[in-house]
Parts: sequence; structure tokens; C-alpha cells
Amino acid sequence: MSNSMQISAGAVRTASLDAWRKLAPMQAIKSPVMFVVWVGTLWSFAMTAQRWSSGEPYGFALCCSLILLFTVWFANFAEAIAEARGRDQAASLKATRRDLTATLRNKAGQLTQVNASTLKQGDVVVVEPGQLIPADGEIISGVASINESALTGESAPVLREAGTDHSGVIAGTKLLSGRIEVQVTAESGHSFLDKMIRLVEGTQRQKTPNELALTVLLAALTLVFLLAVATLPSMAEFVGIKLDPLLLIALLVCLIPTTIAGLLPAIGIAGMNRALAANLIAKSGKAVEVAGDIDNLLLDKTGTITFGDRQATAFLPLPGVTQTELVRVAVLSSLQDPTPEGKSVVKLARELGDITELPADAEFVPFSAETRLSGLRMSVAELTGKNSFACSFAYKGASDAICRFAISQGLAVPQALEGIVSKVAQQGATPLVVVSQQRILGVIQLSDVIKPGVAERFAKLRALGVRTVMVTGDNPITAGAIAAVAGVDDFVAEARPEDKLALIRAEQAKGHLVAMVGDGTNDAPALAQADVGLAMNSGTQAAKDAGNMVDLDSDPTKLLAVVEVGKQLLITRGALTTFSLANDVAKYFVIIPAVFAASMPGIGLLNLMQLPDPQMAVISALIFNAVIIPLLIPLALKGVKIRAISAEKLLRNNLLIYGLGGLLLPFVAIKLIDLGLNWML
Repeated sequence: MSNSMQISAGAVRTASLDAWRKLAPMQAIKSPVMFVVWVGTLWSFAMTAQRWSSGEPYGFALCCSLILLFTVWFANFAEAIAEARGRDQAASLKATRRDLTATLRNKAGQLTQVNASTLKQGDVVVVEPGQLIPADGEIISGVASINESALTGESAPVLREAGTDHSGVIAGTKLLSGRIEVQVTAESGHSFLDKMIRLVEGTQRQKTPNELALTVLLAALTLVFLLAVATLPSMAEFVGIKLDPLLLIALLVCLIPTTIAGLLPAIGIAGMNRALAANLIAKSGKAVEVAGDIDNLLLDKTGTITFGDRQATAFLPLPGVTQTELVRVAVLSSLQDPTPEGKSVVKLARELGDITELPADAEFVPFSAETRLSGLRMSVAELTGKNSFACSFAYKGASDAICRFAISQGLAVPQALEGIVSKVAQQGATPLVVVSQQRILGVIQLSDVIKPGVAERFAKLRALGVRTVMVTGDNPITAGAIAAVAGVDDFVAEARPEDKLALIRAEQAKGHLVAMVGDGTNDAPALAQADVGLAMNSGTQAAKDAGNMVDLDSDPTKLLAVVEVGKQLLITRGALTTFSLANDVAKYFVIIPAVFAASMPGIGLLNLMQLPDPQMAVISALIFNAVIIPLLIPLALKGVKIRAISAEKLLRNNLLIYGLGGLLLPFVAIKLIDLGLNWML
């Protein structure tokens, strides 16, 4: 996905036409503020026609009517251009969606060629190298290298493997190597790509809670001003003053917050588009908005703070244990281990000359969150040949888990073990303890590398008021060492999947908003519970269904970008709301003297800008009120630049820049417009 935020000429043309279509009553009524302007425009044109038909001067009325019309059109254009840019992004996605064929395997094992649109959830398809994956699904057999550049823009292939948390595949991506069997998880029309296109095009966009609240507030302000203006004619008549209805319409339009009302939809749509430009798919605008309010960030250590590629770097035997014995049992515990860590243990042992082979009667015991150990269980106690030592099981795992297991088997825990484990942990590495039928043998050192720049990003988030918590299955010493280097605010060690869920609920009970990242089925409950759950595109279908955001790049650190995108959305909306309300104040000092100057000369004291002609002053104010909307469209689409400062400083800066700026700009701009009009006429 391209990160370009440029707007094509075609998008501008399309948006211009859409802006006229949005003048339809059912479209106009969606924004209460702009609907009032729309009604005022119709009324103004009606009065223009009446004056023309009766032979009265109608030039001023026609000019006001046209300006009001373009005020509504500019507001529509702001929303339409944001939607058009989204459609441009969707077009690149649609280019990847084509008529695909699939090799369907039936229950009898026979293979048949079918159209991918006929596939149903639960079907199993076979994909060969060079073919496009026909449907969303999960790999149930095989290992694959897949090109996902059509979706992510990243040319480097990604690895997907059955039985892991990286088994998910997406329709339209290309299999480069490996033969795989995929179980379909989404039918045609409901694939991940289809959902992306609908979201990007805005067909499923719903107003977020904050946007709805602001819309209600703006509608309430409009209602107050509408009632106030509606009472003016009767009050004026009571004191013998007759008011021009056209001036009252102009007064109302200048009083109500048209600027932010016209830009509000564009700001929301642009927030979704910025997320997509970062290869983030938000399932709703609410997810992007909530990300801006997040104050607690739960981060897995592996893959987020560190590269997640832990490799065995040393075998550390206990006193009285030979390295050969430790290495052999470590290899036995890892020969059938599909994880990168297990494979690295075997690789390191082979480099050291070990030739241990898998016993014929061995049964692999996989790692689980409950046991936190893995290895082999064998039915005979005495093995012969290359494994000529007594060993009916060979396990490796977390220190506390292995110690509990050893005690349950009647084995002693050597005093020297704690020292070796602590030394490894203090280096920021992960110690895996190895145990056999006879005794605890020693430690495998797994080393990982902290990603560069994460400490700076955490510092930036801290300045924005976001607390970062590292969650890891490592022991407290290792976790503490990594947390100190990474610069997180807190950490949770020896965590299990259910601990994440409990931690999220505990923080939410305190009134905090929590974000987390996950890719496995066991992460699904926590992803669903979190206020912002970022699922990895490479993860399982359960994780992607549970989260309210999906990262196409499958980069866990993207959670930091999610928070920044959300905060930029909220800051942009707040800044433009401040600007809009501030410039309304300035317009009061133009429009009110113009409306009442002829009948109430004393009110001329409010004419601070010394505008000589009341009608020209009204036109100048209406022109500014209209053109400020398209002038602010680029800012609404790009967003206000986010800075790592506290909420108090941010508020002060917004008041100075957008509050004071919004107050002063209309005085200058309206005066210049008035001078220009008087010079031309």
C-alpha cells in the first residue's frame, strides 16, 4: 500500500461532482449546521427571485445567495475529497482482486479446479508455487514463502507455517515457494480484501462517539443562534425597526459554527485514510479515535520490543555435568520443536559436533502456556547407540517451571542453578533450564536484540501521557533488564495469556483505556477486551476477528504508530474546532453592525474594522465564511503535526495558535476582502 497522501486530478474532479450531488436534501440533512445554511440558501434564492419579479434591486440578494450556495458546496467538497482519496486507495486494492481459480480438495482427497467465488468456509484448497492464493484462510499443512506486496507494498516475501501463530493467508497474494493446504475462513465477498475496500471507500463509515458528541454540541449552538435570530424581527418591530430578512440569514450563517461543521466529516475520513497509509486497517473510525485516548499500552516483549528472533548462543552446564551430556539432552528436547528457539538449539549443537538422533519411540510434548516447558517423552529408560545414557524424558523450559517439574519427579534443584539463571537474565538473555530423568543439567542461553529506537519512541509516548507496560513470559530478572534498556514504564514477568486479559480488565476498572497487540488464537480474548486490539495480518483468523485493527505489515511495533495516528486525529479535530469558534467571534463585529447600523446608529461603535458600506461588509463576511472551508481542507486531510508534549502544553499551544489565530485572522481577511470589493466596484 502506497503511503502517498497526494490527491489526484481525477479525485478532485470526482469530488467536485459529488459535492453537487450532496446538495440533495437527504444528504444535506446529515449535518444539522450545514442543513441550516442549505435552507437559508433556498430562502435567499426565493427572496432574490421575488425581488427580481417585482422589479426591486436584487443584486445584493443574488450575491448573498450564491455565496451561501458555495458555502454548502465547499463543505460538501471537503467531505467528498476525503472520500475520493479513499477511493483512490481502494482502487489499488481492487487491482489485486481478480477472478481466481482454486484447486479444491474434497473429502475423498480428490482435487478439482473450481472458481474461487464458489469456495465456502471450511473448504480445503491446495496451492502450488507460483499460484495466487484463492481465498482467505489458514495454512493447515506446509510451510510457504508468500509475496504480499499487492497489499502491503513490501516486496520482501513473508514466511507462513501451519500450526503456528503465523499461519494466516490472504486472497490475491502469491505463493513463491512451498506447497500448502489452506482451509478457507471467508467466503467470496466477505474476504479481508473485500472488507478493506468497503472500509476505505467509506461505505461502512459511521460517526465516532466523539464526532457524534461534537455534532450534537454544534447542533445545539446552531439551535440557540437560530432561536435568537428568529426573535429579532418581533423585537425590532416593537421598537419601530424593520429588519431585512436577507441580513438576518447572513447574520445566522455567520453566527453558527459552519467552518468545523463543514470540515468534521473530512477530518474523520482522513484519520481512517492516514491509518491505511501506514498499512493499518481499522475496522471502524471509533478504533482510530480511541487510539488517540489510549493511556496504557501493553506490549509483548518478543517481536515488539525485541526482534523476537531468540537464538541459542551458549550451553551452560551445572557443576558435575559435562557439556556433552547437557547438549545431548538439550538436542533431544528440541529435535521436534517447531519454534525458532528449538531449531536454534539443534543448530548450535550441530555446530559443536553433536550427532544426537531422534529415538524411534519418542513422543513430542509441545510448549504450552500452562506448563511452560517442551521436549520429548520416551517409553524406555535405557537408550542405546548414540544416545547411550539413561533418559526417559528430556525437557527444557522456564526456570521456575522446570524446578516445579523436577520437584514433582523427586529430583533435587541444585543450588548453583539460581546463580547461572540470574547471570543469564541480568545480561537481558533468556535462560532455558534443561532436565532429564536423572537430574537438572544446566541452562541454554537464548539471546535476543532490542530494536533500535524503541526507547526514543517510548519517551515520546510518555510525553504524550501514554504509559507503556512490557508483558513477557521471561523471569523477573530478565524482564527487568530488558525493561530498563528499552525504557518502558513497567513490566509484567512470567505472564500467561490469561494474565494479559486480567491485566487489561484491571486497568480498565481503574478508568484507563488500554491497547495491546497479538497474533495468536490465545491472544484473541485479550484483543477483544482491549479498547484497541491490533492484530497481525500474519496471525490466526481468530486474532484478526477479535482485534479492531489489523496491521498489514505484521509489525508489532506498529502499535506505537496506531497511538500517534489516533492522537493526530483528536488534535486536528480539537485545533480546527478551536479555530472555528474563535473566528465566529470576529465575524460578530462585522455582521452585527451591518445589520443594525441603518436603524440603530449607536451600534456603529461595534464596527471595529471601520467598514463603510453595510451591504459590502455582509458580503465580505460571507465570502470569508465560505472560502475558509476549502483553505483548511489540506490541514484537515494532512492533520496537525503531533508533538511529544504534555496535554497542558498542547492545550496552551492550540489556544495560542488556533484560538488567537482564529480570532485575529477574520479581522484582517474581512478588511482586505472589503477593500478589494470596494476597489473593484
